[in-house]
Amino acid sequence: MNNGSSSLKNYAVITLGYWGFTLTDGAIRMLVVLYFHQLGYSPLAIASLFLFYEFFGIITNLVGGWLGSRIGLNNTMHIGMAMQVIALMMLTVPVEYLTVIYVMAAQALSGIAKDLNKMSAKASVKLFIPSSDNSQQSSKTLFKWVAALTGSKNTLKGVGYFLGGLLLAVYGFQTALYILAGSLFAVLVLTWLLLPRDLGKTKHKAKFGQLFSNTSAINWLSAARFFLFGSRDVWFVVALPVYLTASLGWDFQQVGSFLALWILGYGIVQAFAPTLLRGHHPTGSTAHWLAWLLMLFPAAIALALYQGVEPTWVIITGLSLFAIVFAINSAVHSYLIVEWSDHDKVSMNIGFYYMANAGGRLAGTVLSGLMFQYSGLIGCLITSSLFVVAAALISSKLSNHD
Repeated sequence: MNNGSSSLKNYAVITLGYWGFTLTDGAIRMLVVLYFHQLGYSPLAIASLFLFYEFFGIITNLVGGWLGSRIGLNNTMHIGMAMQVIALMMLTVPVEYLTVIYVMAAQALSGIAKDLNKMSAKASVKLFIPSSDNSQQSSKTLFKWVAALTGSKNTLKGVGYFLGGLLLAVYGFQTALYILAGSLFAVLVLTWLLLPRDLGKTKHKAKFGQLFSNTSAINWLSAARFFLFGSRDVWFVVALPVYLTASLGWDFQQVGSFLALWILGYGIVQAFAPTLLRGHHPTGSTAHWLAWLLMLFPAAIALALYQGVEPTWVIITGLSLFAIVFAINSAVHSYLIVEWSDHDKVSMNIGFYYMANAGGRLAGTVLSGLMFQYSGLIGCLITSSLFVVAAALISSKLSNHD
């Protein structure tokens, strides 16, 4: 284990790399949604553009943890950054070449890149925690570091959404992609020079058969994560931005700004989750009761819209409250998977866990386009509520592992 100052330096470099990647990830999502809506694509067609992004994220998380334990987390993180640069450049071709299949292929590469980067960054945090004889103090430090990394990442993803909308409005689709690709490449070079080469590499080569977790706590947590993130993406990925433009008449910058502020606020709440929980050590029970609380918000928003309450006010207020509870619940989840993982298995356990996360996002993405096309935003919100109920029921199993 590195000493305290070295650990803090490495944590800062990992965070910098994660931030740089996340800015491009948020921006490319907003660019694709708004640009292809502008080209006349239906909500379901736009959702289909992200199917490979989520599907290959599932595979990447499963294999990425094993790969990180063999070649080092530093290498997997930078492979992810390089792939994102390539994915961005793929989309700079003339518009006549931007077929659905071609864009799906670029998004597949971006999905692999994103999950390699995320798995590498979050697994690295466990390895950077300074040694301490006080296990409770180590757990508190771990919660703070994980919450800060995850929260700041989501804040930057919100900035990325805003950046995507702004770059599209000011520079257009192609130039925006060139700017993002060049910036991320600069971050790649900087972090490559600063991080230790053998970060996260295990002494004993992990076997491919160890990819799937054999720990019940991690299996239940992963299942809950599937439904938790599906509940968010079922309205957030396609339904909300299209609803804001098509039904409420918002322009691209307004949509980008609103979604950016939502994710930015969500990230800030995540980063301050340890403070909001008043320093209490989060447990499986914490994740359980937070899920039941979260279920109330999409259901209430759907009911208000059905009753004809002014939609702009309902959406801004309701989704802001949803963001607060969702962010705390997500921060608790992110901490528990790192806390419950052994050092030698941290990359594989986190890879397995985020495989479930990517599966939930895939389900949410498909349902976001499908439900919105046939049932509108209310249908998406009802589906979101049902997903949260499933997450709450599964989370009841986590109390046994406190």
